[in-house]
Amino acid sequence: MKIGKLSENALKRSILKPIKTEFKERVSAAVGTDCAFSDSEKVFSVVYPFMLDVEDAGFYAVVKAVNGLLSQGLVPDHVVVSILLDTDTEEKKLKLIINDCIEACKKCDVVYAGGHTEISSAVKSPIITVTAVGTAEDKHLAAKKKELKPGLSLVVTKWVGLEGTAIIAKLGKKELTTKYPASFIDDAIDFKDYALVAKEAAVAIKSGAIAVHDLSNGGIFAGLWEMAERAGTGLKVDLKCIPVRQETIEICEFYEINPYRLLSGGALLIATDDGEQMVNALNEAGIAASVIGTLEKGNDRVIVNADESRFLELPQPDEIHKVVC
Repeated sequence: MKIGKLSENALKRSILKPIKTEFKERVSAAVGTDCAFSDSEKVFSVVYPFMLDVEDAGFYAVVKAVNGLLSQGLVPDHVVVSILLDTDTEEKKLKLIINDCIEACKKCDVVYAGGHTEISSAVKSPIITVTAVGTAEDKHLAAKKKELKPGLSLVVTKWVGLEGTAIIAKLGKKELTTKYPASFIDDAIDFKDYALVAKEAAVAIKSGAIAVHDLSNGGIFAGLWEMAERAGTGLKVDLKCIPVRQETIEICEFYEINPYRLLSGGALLIATDDGEQMVNALNEAGIAASVIGTLEKGNDRVIVNADESRFLELPQPDEIHKVVC
């Protein structure tokens, strides 16, 4: 199988189908849904095994798990962290991972409740898996059967590619500064500060969001496909309306990768009745946001770029794997 997220067909066939067959009474995981809701009113959001051997790995793993709750209007309480290390890992690296996790927990205002750490010859680099647990309040999207339908506007908060840009900029700073000013690359590294989605998720849900999707693996293109798949609709999106920072564009050009398929943690994809009203509400809260398109009748999922149109492809492996091994 390909590196990165499991393909959608394999996900449906080998994971979602048996789960839904055995646990029909539960509102369980689904394509484009960031968490699952249990009868005990606890929600568990598990980040994919974070396998990028980079600085701040523990930070991003924790924030991603917590964002899965926040994007549904849930209140995070604690995280449990599982760390699998290769036999060549030194203890100082483990300490860095733990410190990164603690930093993220403080930023997210959650408790680091514990977990499991193991050394194994079966892995070649650290794998960090985080489970975030939270509670439901009145205004949340988990387990709510709000209708995703054609005609809804699609809104993106902040900018796409933030997470991937920050990771690549930090990893490749030395070679990037052969072309760009150090201050330009430092600004890209600081995109890490945009990782948490608590504020915009709260504003979006309060302002009547029908669905909110925490963008991540595969970037905005994967997020769009997952939103349309969940809705059972097509979509039409204007590529030029998708917000992306110049730092992301330049760094992606340097490494010849696609910014629209790059890790986009820190940005949300929102489906709403009134896109402009949603953007205004987010802007008033100091959050950048843009209407990028609509959900459409039928199955066609189209990306428009000036006079050209093309169909959106199934989610592809994230572009960061072309830079970070």
